[in-house]
Order: sequence, then structure tokens, then C-alpha cells
Amino acid sequence: MLTDSKGFGAPEIGDNCYIGAGAKIVGNVKIGNNVRVGANAVVYQDVPDNSAVLSGEQKVITKGVPMDNRFYSHHKQWVYYEDSQWIPVVDRDVLARLETKL
Repeated sequence: MLTDSKGFGAPEIGDNCYIGAGAKIVGNVKIGNNVRVGANAVVYQDVPDNSAVLSGEQKVITKGVPMDNRFYSHHKQWVYYEDSQWIPVVDRDVLARLETKL
């Protein structure tokens, strides 16, 4: 980053964010809470809460509700990773969505 750039500084990343492989977050931008940044997306402007950023030219899609950005895995049962541990999924709606993806 050039020292005379208006975007000089580090990004601020909110809580419960998913940042895809190869994504670039450039300069002093704020990424809100519950945001998904797609693989290879380039973020150079602030992103509001509950939004997704797609690859290519920065395009932000804002949702009305928080997104579930947990990482789910199937180990004899569905689990997700949080606070350095695997936690069993007990929410029936989440389980139903996961089962349709198998």
C-alpha cells in the first residue's frame, strides 16, 4: 500500500465471517459481521453486515438476516467447528439442509 493512499492501513474483519481461498482484502476497509467473501474476490470498499462479496468486480449482496458461516463436517454425525472444538448439530432445520447436500 502506498503511504499517500486514502486506503492506507489494515482491514477490520467482523465476527462470523467466511473468506474464500484466494480472496484479497485491500487497505483500510471494514468487513461487517456475518459476511461471506467469495473465492478470488477482491474487496477494496467497506462491506455491510450480512452480505456476500462475489468474485470479479466487487459486487455486494446484502441479506436481511445473518448468514450461517460455520464449517460443517460429517463424522458419524453432523458437526461444526467453533471455539476450537467440534460441536454436534442439533438444530433440525440445519440438519435437514445438510442432509439434502449428501
